[in-house]
Amino acid sequence: MSDITLTIDGRTVHAAPGSTILEAARGAGIRIPTLCWHEDLGTPSACRVCVVEIAGMRTLQPACSYPASQGIVVRTNSPIVREARRMAVELILAHHPDDCLSCARNLRCELQQLASDLGIREIRFERVKRGLPRDESSPSIVRDPDKCINCRRCVEACEKIQGVAALSVINRGFDAVVMPAYEDGLMDAVCVMCGQCTLACPTGAIIERDDTARVWEALSDPDRHVVVQTAPAIRASLGEELGLPAGSIVTGKMAAALRRLGFDRVFDTDFAADVTIMEEGHELLQRLGSGGTLPLITSCSPGWIKFIEHFYPELLPHVSTCKSPQQMFGALAKTYYAERAGIDPAKMFVVSIMPCTAKKFEVQRPEMRASGRQDVDVALTTRELGRMLREAGIDLDDSPEEDFDAPLGISTGAAAIFGATGGVMEAALRTVYEVVTGRELPPESLEFHDVRGLQGVKETTVTLNGNCVNVAVAHGLANARRVLDRIRSGQAPWQFVEIMCCPGGCVGGGGQPIGTVMNTRAERAGALYAADRDMELRSSHKNPAVATLYEEYLERPLSKRSHELLHTHYTPRR
Repeated sequence: MSDITLTIDGRTVHAAPGSTILEAARGAGIRIPTLCWHEDLGTPSACRVCVVEIAGMRTLQPACSYPASQGIVVRTNSPIVREARRMAVELILAHHPDDCLSCARNLRCELQQLASDLGIREIRFERVKRGLPRDESSPSIVRDPDKCINCRRCVEACEKIQGVAALSVINRGFDAVVMPAYEDGLMDAVCVMCGQCTLACPTGAIIERDDTARVWEALSDPDRHVVVQTAPAIRASLGEELGLPAGSIVTGKMAAALRRLGFDRVFDTDFAADVTIMEEGHELLQRLGSGGTLPLITSCSPGWIKFIEHFYPELLPHVSTCKSPQQMFGALAKTYYAERAGIDPAKMFVVSIMPCTAKKFEVQRPEMRASGRQDVDVALTTRELGRMLREAGIDLDDSPEEDFDAPLGISTGAAAIFGATGGVMEAALRTVYEVVTGRELPPESLEFHDVRGLQGVKETTVTLNGNCVNVAVAHGLANARRVLDRIRSGQAPWQFVEIMCCPGGCVGGGGQPIGTVMNTRAERAGALYAADRDMELRSSHKNPAVATLYEEYLERPLSKRSHELLHTHYTPRR
């Protein structure tokens, strides 16, 4: 079909059939303000901020949902349109808390920015505060219903993107508010703690739990040995949080900045990701050889683990017993590293910098105490580390390039790509191929492009010594449901499956910079693949520090000690 031609603000605009007025305007570089609309989600059409005037129509229409039609004439900034938008925002502000200066979303709040853009300097309506209680039941996410503007974006993200539906709108009119079922706290709901709602929320109604005070306290304690690990995806997103372009790789600058914050050792979760591949790859080979439960499903994503515990508990035997790299690192830091460095584990404080709010839930799981104490003490998000660096006055862009500390800071390109959907699968295939065949993959064959990209579910077949291994990769829990339903039905053809909780994988985690959308996820993933190509070592089993770990401490993959420290079990939930 040919393009639609319409007129917007006196300009002739061409749009694809099926486009909305908003999409047509954006394509022509015409800005229409929005609040409930989000480019990765549905169109609730709830806030009426994007209303426009259409010639011949008696009432204003929402640009986010009104179809672009042939020949229509649209005005986006007429006096009546501007007044309607101001009134809509003033009505929202009339029962919105005025604590902007102390709000976690200050200066990154869409409502705050919109009020400024519309020139709102006073509110003509009586302010009526609802006085709703905060929900602080979750270790990952804090809800402040008083700041909810009923845009429904969190509901859309939870239901359509994640397939969880832990949130819904209750009551009507002025009393309408987004809540978990039965007005329970998030800890009592089926919430998987993924934090996609925090990325979708335009205000401070849903935010990550701030644990920075605990880290500042540990850093100021001279009796504590404070170490930090940084997840693979952080090197491609921390710069963005601090004002650099999306996809900027800041690995060396990040290591330097963390030292200036006062950490005693700066390590890399990528080291533990390489260990994960050694354990998980051998677990796959063991199951293939012994008739174990197949397909084997990866277990690196704590949000995905909580999801299967809630919704598919009968499939838990398919899940790898390997802990996530975060938890493997914590267990090794308080045992292997502590012994080698002569440090009392009781005086160690392990901090993780993660792209994920679910990691905060994971660190306090009772299964994660292989060292005899909580293995990881605090997990911070990308956003929290950004706040700490700003508070300390550390300019990331002006920081020097420094290396991570040895031995838990040595890693490979295979670990770097863990942060993108398909990365765990690709890293595992690089190692499994060489273990099975006894041959090195040539450089041109190291990259398994069939498992890359943002397609919801990807499938391919890999040949190992003449045997075909079918694999699948899914990201986002709604896509995970498609995979799990096939496994449950007995019709799944796969032997190995990677599932990541968040769209795009960890590059799109719920703790990443506000404003994360699919385009920025793609840019961050591309940066991780570029980092992999620049690494001298690109397969996990070639990491010399990992080889030393096995020689000196773990003996071999799947040994008794590795099972005690690096493997776990999961529990069905209601």
